Amino acid sequence: MERRNQTVIKLAQTALMAALCYVSFTFLQIKIPLPGGDATSIHIGNAFCVLGALILGGWYGGLAGAVGMSIADLMDPVYITGAPKTFVLKLCIGLIVGLVAHRIAKIDESTDRKYVLRWSVTASAAGLGFNVIADPLVGYFYKQYILGQPQQMAEVLAKWGAAATFVNAVVSVVLVGILYNALRPVLLRSGLIHVAKAKA
Repeated sequence: MERRNQTVIKLAQTALMAALCYVSFTFLQIKIPLPGGDATSIHIGNAFCVLGALILGGWYGGLAGAVGMSIADLMDPVYITGAPKTFVLKLCIGLIVGLVAHRIAKIDESTDRKYVLRWSVTASAAGLGFNVIADPLVGYFYKQYILGQPQQMAEVLAKWGAAATFVNAVVSVVLVGILYNALRPVLLRSGLIHVAKAKA
């Protein structure tokens, strides 16, 4: 029964993080129009995907980012065709952050604030670094081969997308480093997250 309750709580937290991803992307973005009616944007939506992965684990955090950001794409006529790409990439961001933070560094077993800060920032940089490379690359092939855009247009959009994605990544790493390490003690005290016992 207790395990079932924990699953329900985690799903509710995932839904909350998905909503934060949606709201931060939809209402806190600076849209940059591009040729052909396309656009890229400066936003902090990825920060909440990463934050979700640090708090809830890679799978739940990635799912929150994938669902929240894909819904945001579907609700915007400019981004609607990119929703499948968004779902896959945001899920991957969460999985990479979760792998580094929880599987490699095991921050959920540590009470050392400096250690947690160092590895939460490293994990954030790993997930968002992947996105800086994958987003324009996948976007290029997606626009050219799935959406049928001319090669030259796809290249221009990929270059602009890469620049915006890099700016988003830098801002998000800094924001997540501050938010997660400020929230973690509060979440621990409230029992919403726990420090796991290290295995002998």
